[in-house]
Amino acid sequence: MKSVYEAANSIEAHMILHLLEQGELKACVQGEYLLGAIGELPVNGLVRVMVNDEDYLEAREIIELWESGDIESDPEEPT
Repeated sequence: MKSVYEAANSIEAHMILHLLEQGELKACVQGEYLLGAIGELPVNGLVRVMVNDEDYLEAREIIELWESGDIESDPEEPT
């Protein structure tokens, strides 16, 4: 598995996780439970979203679209 996204916190990681799942990619969050062990020290790089090696490029494309704000919502879904 490869790290496809380094999140600031577990909420952001799960947001990316669900975004990738909507794109029918399997992903998981690693490191989210380590945040409780560090107290109030600022630490980066602990919470990551992981995907299978073969899904890495597609996952990066989805994340880059999300970061640019170009992801469209589902027209069938009420806003």
